[in-house]
Amino acid sequence: MPASQKGLRSAEVERACPGARPTRRPRRPAGETREDILNTAEHLFRTRGYSSVAIADIATALGMSPANIFKHFHSKTSLVDAISARHIEKMIARLGGHDTEKPAPLQLLEFVKHLMQSHLRDLAENPHIFEMVVLTAKDDLQCGHRYRDMLLADLATIVDAGIAEGIYKVTDSHRAANAAFLALACVLHPVMIANEKADILATRCEDVVALINAALQSPLAK
Repeated sequence: MPASQKGLRSAEVERACPGARPTRRPRRPAGETREDILNTAEHLFRTRGYSSVAIADIATALGMSPANIFKHFHSKTSLVDAISARHIEKMIARLGGHDTEKPAPLQLLEFVKHLMQSHLRDLAENPHIFEMVVLTAKDDLQCGHRYRDMLLADLATIVDAGIAEGIYKVTDSHRAANAAFLALACVLHPVMIANEKADILATRCEDVVALINAALQSPLAK
């Protein structure tokens, strides 16, 4: 609208309602808008499938322009990263840590079993998350690094407990945790467990953790 017309409109409002001023929609905090975008995008990915949803679809569902989406997330992949990171943090929080009163080898077994079972539930209940992670695996998302860091921290804590108990013979808990993390991929990585039977995974989990525990308890592990 030209400036002259805006001035006329303001004058009309003033004559009709002295002291009134045109109202503007209050600006929402960026955090709230970002959360709305994430929730709407996840809902659409869940119901339609990741590949079938475009940024324009998300914008339409929110009643905003695609440009507003891009202010908060520069690409569809960055949306996936944020949704997956949020999901991973909730999943880790649900696990509730591990029972520090138990011996470290048992802590390790229970921690890995609980995490594997949580992944299996997610594959059944939230397949859209798995689809997104697989389709964007080549992009090296930050959520993957976040997941690895959280897992390594928990594993290192268990290894440190085992060292303090005199059960584990390693001297570098972080290096040992990293080796354990790599070995556990066969029962914790979604791609490795997606199409495997639950009973086979349960046996594999027991065997791999037993092997890790044996290695950590060996004097040669130093």
